[in-house]
Amino acid sequence: MAVTITQFGRTNLGKDIKLYTMKNKNQMEAAVTNIGACLVKLIVPNDKGDYKDIILGYDGGEEYLVNSCFFGATVGRCANRTAKAAFTIDGTTYNLAVNDNDNNLHSDFYKGMHKVLWDAKTSDDSVIFSYHSPDGENGFPGNLDMSVTYTLTDDNEIRIAYDGVSDKKTLINMTNHTYFNLSGHDHDTIEDTLLYINASNYTPVVAGAIPTGEIAPVKGTVMDFTQEKPVGRDIRADFEQLLLVKGYDHNYVVDGYNGSSKLIAVARADGRVMEVYSDLPGVQFYAGKCISPQEGKDGVIYRERTGFCLETQYFPNSANDPAFAHPIFDKGQKYKTETIYRFC
Repeated sequence: MAVTITQFGRTNLGKDIKLYTMKNKNQMEAAVTNIGACLVKLIVPNDKGDYKDIILGYDGGEEYLVNSCFFGATVGRCANRTAKAAFTIDGTTYNLAVNDNDNNLHSDFYKGMHKVLWDAKTSDDSVIFSYHSPDGENGFPGNLDMSVTYTLTDDNEIRIAYDGVSDKKTLINMTNHTYFNLSGHDHDTIEDTLLYINASNYTPVVAGAIPTGEIAPVKGTVMDFTQEKPVGRDIRADFEQLLLVKGYDHNYVVDGYNGSSKLIAVARADGRVMEVYSDLPGVQFYAGKCISPQEGKDGVIYRERTGFCLETQYFPNSANDPAFAHPIFDKGQKYKTETIYRFC
């Protein structure tokens, strides 16, 4: 296996945007770009041997400089929501961009890690992106050196490994924000996708999508995916949690979390099965209600619920909530995690 590198555009400062394409022995293909360390393409066969690109995205690198929906993005330093756009470490309060009501979402819409040009190097089956985030960038303490490695295996896995270390105690909670549609990125809905989530509990939210701090059972509610069901079956139910965020946009608490990798979700549609593995305590299931109408790859118009996300991460607002595992890392302490999307 070899990585093919092609020109994918230029930044506003005239720097090259590159596309790195990996293909395995089964003809599965994955492409990533140095803008935002974004996953751009994922071409996967179904059980009839029909290959389709199953993730939402754009045809050119310049479009990833806008990317208002975070298609394929590496999100950091802190994914998801932080209440009141601030957190405290050892008595010092750090302020983030107020960009989601009174809160912070995904660090910074315009200057987050999904908008920067990462350094890149390749191996036979991987692309390794690296970025130095200086002390104070987007409000976070510490000089952080972060790498994100995408690996395509002959077992039809796309592996995303994160490694980071800071010279100050800091908050790190990375994720990947790829939108999947297993029937093809040009399919008009994900509501027919069958989904299982290995989570007996979730974290309910208040208005603004900040968790209450409660860990609540899914059993007997429309939040339950412990038995496989279509994404759209209950999505319009008169249930307060769905009404608050216009459908599913909730953090699920992975059963039996112990820091080791385990199966956290299975999605299937059109003869494709995707298994998701992670060593993190939570996964944000987002059913794509807020995808703004826009032109994506191949001229396809994306709209609400044409893609879904399974974002592995620490819980939303976990830096501020004592009930949740804290993604606070000491000076020199390594941040290391991996998420695997495996196609059966």
